[in-house]
Amino acid sequence: MSQELVPRLSLYFGAEPSRPAILARLALGRPGPGDPDLALGLRERLAAELRPDGSVRGASLPTMWRVHELLDLGEPSDSRPIRAAVRWLGALQGRSGAFGEGCDKQRHARRVCEHFLVGFFSPAPPEQRLTPVTLPNGKVFRAEPAARFALSALALRAMLRAGESSRPAVRRHLESLARLAEQWTGWASAFAPDAIVAGMHALAEAGPPWSDASHRLVPMVAARQGQDGGWIDADVFPMLDMLLAVGSPDAVSLVRRALPALSARQRADGSFGATAQQERALIGLRAALRAGRGT
Repeated sequence: MSQELVPRLSLYFGAEPSRPAILARLALGRPGPGDPDLALGLRERLAAELRPDGSVRGASLPTMWRVHELLDLGEPSDSRPIRAAVRWLGALQGRSGAFGEGCDKQRHARRVCEHFLVGFFSPAPPEQRLTPVTLPNGKVFRAEPAARFALSALALRAMLRAGESSRPAVRRHLESLARLAEQWTGWASAFAPDAIVAGMHALAEAGPPWSDASHRLVPMVAARQGQDGGWIDADVFPMLDMLLAVGSPDAVSLVRRALPALSARQRADGSFGATAQQERALIGLRAALRAGRGT
């Protein structure tokens, strides 16, 4: 039952010494007495893993996520580790291998080529296969274009959270996403549903006026929500994470309707499976708490 979600998740996180657990206890209003020191220690360890160039092992996805991790733990956005990681990520914009690179007659007509899409981050050279790739929220992308799109959206969110919204390349990325969102009139578009969710999340993170596009797309998301509260052809956890970022009354209503789907997936220990256990548990907890509070 949905009323068991929060108690089970509270027990699941308990006194776990991890970033998701610290955030979970904070969301529950029950921070542990040692959590500030724990967060500081985790920040120092995570920052120490950055190379001098600002990357994590020279890899795009871990570096994107490292910015999110550090900010979650209270790292100032103007700190040396964040600035170094931001510089490294910024250099990925405009590199070969970004989503939308290249052009042909059909793609140009759909405005999904390099003449319309600029500012995207390149997670890897075009000749390097990325897929299958698993995002920190547990979503697995198996199609190369969708994976590159979703990774660029994750990088964009990191840049926005780090205070880089006024950077010209970041604004160009947002403008491109907003134009793409005009095509997302249904799941039957050229974009995979989970890629649409990733794009909506980045636009929501940017705030007005960019977030307006995410708000306009909530009815489309509602139309695809099943009777059990889940979504057809879309992973429930990235979807809930995105709806929480949108935060509108209509979005929160969809989160509330999804609680039975979450309950059906929850294990006795409070988790939702073996994939990205703590990250998905944190999303589930935030969804249950927000739905319980209403708007």
